[in-house]
Amino acid sequence: MTAITPELIAEHGLTAEEYDKILEIMGREPNHTELGVFSVMWSEHCSYKSSKLWLKTLPTESTEDPDRVICGPGENAGIVDIGDGQAVIFKMESHNHPSYIEPYQGAATGVGGILRDVFTMGARPIANLNALRFGEPDHPKTRHLVSGVVAGIGGYGNCIGVPTVGGECEFHPSYNGNILVNAFTAGLVDTDKIFYSAAAGIGNPVVYVGSKTGRDGIHGATMASTEFNADSEEKRPTVQVGDPFTEKLLVEACLELMQTDAIVAIQDMGAAGLTSSSFEMASKGGVGIHMDLDQVPQREEGMTPYEMLLSESQERMLMVLKPGKEDIARAIFEKWELDFAIVGTITDTGRMVIHHKGEVVADLPIDPLALASPEYDRPWVENESRPVLDALDVTMVDPIEALTKIMGCPDQASKRWIWEQYDHMVMGDTVARPGGDSAVVRIHGTQKGLALTSDVAPRYCLAHPYEGGKQAVAEAWRNLTAVGAKPLAVTDNLNFGNPEKPEIMGQVVGCIRGMGEACSALDFPVVSGNVSLYNETQGEPILPTPTIGAVGLIEKLGIRVDAAFHDDDQTLILVGETRGHLGASLYLREIAGREEGAPPPVDLARERAHGDFIRELIGCGLISGCHDLSDGGLAVAAAEMALAGNVGCTLESPPGAAALHAWFFGEDQARYLIATDDKDEVMTRAFQANVPVRTIGKTGGDALEIAGSGTISLEELRRLHEDWMPSYMAGE
Repeated sequence: MTAITPELIAEHGLTAEEYDKILEIMGREPNHTELGVFSVMWSEHCSYKSSKLWLKTLPTESTEDPDRVICGPGENAGIVDIGDGQAVIFKMESHNHPSYIEPYQGAATGVGGILRDVFTMGARPIANLNALRFGEPDHPKTRHLVSGVVAGIGGYGNCIGVPTVGGECEFHPSYNGNILVNAFTAGLVDTDKIFYSAAAGIGNPVVYVGSKTGRDGIHGATMASTEFNADSEEKRPTVQVGDPFTEKLLVEACLELMQTDAIVAIQDMGAAGLTSSSFEMASKGGVGIHMDLDQVPQREEGMTPYEMLLSESQERMLMVLKPGKEDIARAIFEKWELDFAIVGTITDTGRMVIHHKGEVVADLPIDPLALASPEYDRPWVENESRPVLDALDVTMVDPIEALTKIMGCPDQASKRWIWEQYDHMVMGDTVARPGGDSAVVRIHGTQKGLALTSDVAPRYCLAHPYEGGKQAVAEAWRNLTAVGAKPLAVTDNLNFGNPEKPEIMGQVVGCIRGMGEACSALDFPVVSGNVSLYNETQGEPILPTPTIGAVGLIEKLGIRVDAAFHDDDQTLILVGETRGHLGASLYLREIAGREEGAPPPVDLARERAHGDFIRELIGCGLISGCHDLSDGGLAVAAAEMALAGNVGCTLESPPGAAALHAWFFGEDQARYLIATDDKDEVMTRAFQANVPVRTIGKTGGDALEIAGSGTISLEELRRLHEDWMPSYMAGE
C-alpha cells in the first residue's frame, strides 16, 4: 500500500490545509486512489476554487427577455432559445498547457473536448471557433507551436466534419512559455430534446460508451492547475491523445440514442475523466453510485484503479439509462463499433463505492467531495491606473506609412494561412467565412442564421483590467451587431497567471467586474465558460486574457451585411465619437515602440445606443457594408473593408486636426464605419437617435487614399497584409 506522505500530498497539488479538510470529510486517512480522486476534483481546473467567488457575480440571465436563457453555467454548456422550437448550445474551453507541451494533440483534444460538451446535451455541433495566442514570432519555439496547433485544430475539426468558421490569433512575448488555445463550439438542438447530466433512478444502470481507457492524460487536470517551469517538457505523458474518427462515430451514436427514451442522464468524460463525470452526475442528482472498474473497457494491460479513474483518454461518455433499455443502447453503440459497458448502478447512499477485483478500492462521500471543494477569497490588489496619453506626445508619422506597417504586423496581418487549413464550408451552411467581424452559419433549412465571434484585447486588460474586461464584452457585442445579428449571450474563457499573486488576482477581479458590468448593460448574459489560471512559466505571467465568445441571431439572412465595400461612389460615415485615444493602442506599440498609457474608456450607454442604431440601419437596408472600429482605429477598418470588397476609398482628414495619427489610428470605443447610398436618411436617423455621425469619405477606385497624406494601391496593401503569415511560416 502506498504511504500518504506530505511529499505525495504536495505532488497531487493539495495544500496541507486542503489535506486536513480531506481528513475531516473522510474521518480517516485516504488511500492512494482516494487521494488521486480528491486531487483532480479539487484542482483549480475542475473546482475553480480561486475564481468561483467572483464568477458568481456575473449576470447569467437576460433582464429584457427572461425566457432567452434555457440553461446557464453549471452544465456542460449554455443553452439559449432562438425561437421556432430550437436552441443554440455553446461553450468555450482552454487547452493551454497541453498545447504548449504537445501542440498537435493538445489542440486536437481541445477541439474534441469542447465538441463533446455540446453534443452531450443533445445538440448537433454546427460550428467551431478558436482563439489562439502565441509568443513573439522570433522566439525559437513559436513557429513550431503555430504549426502544430493549427494542424491539430484542422486535423480534428476537418475529420469530424464540423466547420471551423472563425477565431483570432495574436503574438506577444508574454506567451513565449505558455501559449493559449481556446476552443469554442456551437450546436443546434430542439428544445424538447435537451439532455442534462443529473443522475437519477435508484437501481438504474451506469453505462460507459466510446473508446477504451488508456494511460494517457493521467493528472491532466492537475497539470493544468500549476505553473510551468524548466521541466515542463517532462509533462508530455499528461497530454491526451485524440481520435476524431472515433469521436465522429460517438457523435452519431449518441444522437441516435437520444432519439429514443433510453437516456436518464449523460456526461462526457473530460478533465479528470471517469472521476469527474461520475461524481458530477451523482452530485447533481443527489444519488450514489456503485462502480465496478473490472467492467471498464481498457486498452492497456494491468491498469490500476488510480489510473482508470484519473485517465483522460478521449472520446468517452458516461450515461445513466432507464432499466430495460440496455440492449437498445448496446445495439446502437456496437453498430457504430464503439465500446459499451455497464460499469455501475445508481444507489441511494450518497457515496461513490468503487470495486476492483472483488475489493473496495475507494469509498467516498459524493457531495462533500464535489460540492465542498475549497473556495478561496484570495488577496488581491487593484492594478495601478496608467495616465492617459496625450496624442501629441506620441510619435507622429505619415498616415499611409503607419497604415502599411500596421496592416503587415503579426497581430494585424491576415490569418488566411491559418483558416485555409480548416474546412470552413463542410455541412454547407457557412454563410460568412472567416476574416470578418463575425462568422455566420445558416440554421439549416431556414432563412435564419447564427453569428459567432470571439474577442479580447489583452493589452487593454493589462493596462486597466476593469476597462479591459468591459471592452472585451463590448467588442464581441459590436462584432455581432456589425453583421446585423441581435446579440444573445456570452461564453468566456478566462486566462490569467498565478492567482496566488495579489497583482494577478487583481487582474482576475478587475476583468470579471468589468465583464459583469458590460454584460448587464448590454443584456448579454454569461451562460457558460472556463477558467484557466497559472498560465505562467518560471514566474513570468501571460497578459490577462479573458476571451469572450458570443452568439447572435439573424432573423433573416437576406438583410445581413459584411465588412466590405461593394460599390463605387458610396458615402462613408463614421458612427461614434473620435477623441483620438492612443493609450495601449496598436499604433503606439507598432509605430512608437511603446506599450503604455490607459486603454480607451468604454461608455456602455453609448455602446448600447450605437449598436442598436446600427442594427436598425441594417434591418432597414440602408447600409451595404459595416465594420466596427477596434485595433488600429479608422484607417485600419477602412483598409480592411477595401480589401474585403476589392473597392478602394478616399478618407478625408478632419478640418483643423493637429494630430492626424490620433484621428486615423485612435482606438476610441463604440464606433462603426458604414458605407451607404442614402447618406441623408442615415444622417436624419442618427440625429433623431442622438447618435454622433460624420461623413468621412467615399468609396471607389483601386486604391486607398488619405487626403493630404497619400495613396496606396489595393494590390500593394493586400500584399503587405497577406504576405507576413505565409512568409513567416515558410521560415523566410
